[in-house]
Amino acid sequence: MIPSTDDDVASSTDDGAMAPASGLLALSLPLPAGFRPGDILAFHRRDPREIAERVDESCLYKGLLWQGNTACLQLRFHDATAEVRLTVDGPVAATEAPALEAMARRMLGLEQDVAAFEARYREHPQLGGLLARQRGLRVPLTATPFEALVWAVTGQQISVAAAVSLRRRLLQEAGLRHSSGLLCHPEAHRLGELGEEVLRRAGFSRAKAATLLALCEEVTAGRLPLERWQRTLPVDEMVALLGAVRGIGPWTVNYTLLRGFGWLDGSLHGDVAVRRGLQRLLGEPEPLTEAEVRRWLADFSPWRALLAAHLWAGGVF
Repeated sequence: MIPSTDDDVASSTDDGAMAPASGLLALSLPLPAGFRPGDILAFHRRDPREIAERVDESCLYKGLLWQGNTACLQLRFHDATAEVRLTVDGPVAATEAPALEAMARRMLGLEQDVAAFEARYREHPQLGGLLARQRGLRVPLTATPFEALVWAVTGQQISVAAAVSLRRRLLQEAGLRHSSGLLCHPEAHRLGELGEEVLRRAGFSRAKAATLLALCEEVTAGRLPLERWQRTLPVDEMVALLGAVRGIGPWTVNYTLLRGFGWLDGSLHGDVAVRRGLQRLLGEPEPLTEAEVRRWLADFSPWRALLAAHLWAGGVF
């Protein structure tokens, strides 16, 4: 990692107003051989309107909050490295570079031991060919666990396209815009302040709105300590406390643990795309039940969620 930092004084915008002082953090991350940047870019290309993420052939630009300030994260991929730049509408310090590096590594899946999984199952009669075609596949993570949790609730029981539309309207209602124009995902206390009426106006059902507001309250109060969980990954505690929130079931818990924390052993047997993918892999003429998929995935612990990602076969949900 080679970090740098630069703080800018406030400057005039085209209309003469004063733009906020901004700070810059930049670093470079080495990438393993066979790294697949296309998977990362595809995950963040979900919304064609690009209100919060913008993607080109080799770069992701993502709006997010950094220490409470709106910011734009840039991940640019080269052959063997990823260039990471964070432009913040506010001051930053060089001491924040390790936190940026940790976030970028999580988002890129660099902590995931995919080589061990592939080595273990490369001769598997059903999986071998799939793993050979998708060698090096990693699971892209969200910038924060809270973003993954909100995305999981948003996506319950609806299509990816419908979930993307809901997410877009939520971000528009929150209105946290970086100076680049990209919208930023709200933190728990800011999302909670929107209230049920705004969430319903954004298109959320009454039940989903209630679940989101309950989660915001639990996170804000520290009863769902997402940041500590990110450091220690106490899976049993996470499953119990998340599952105790009304409206949070096993799929939402396991999806959150995968996309928000990088836990690769959640059983996503309830996921429709996973069931369809396994049906195709096994050549079964009839759809598989959740119980059948659960039993089949059980033999692949501690990589059940990574296997699910392979079964998604290029999906971005």
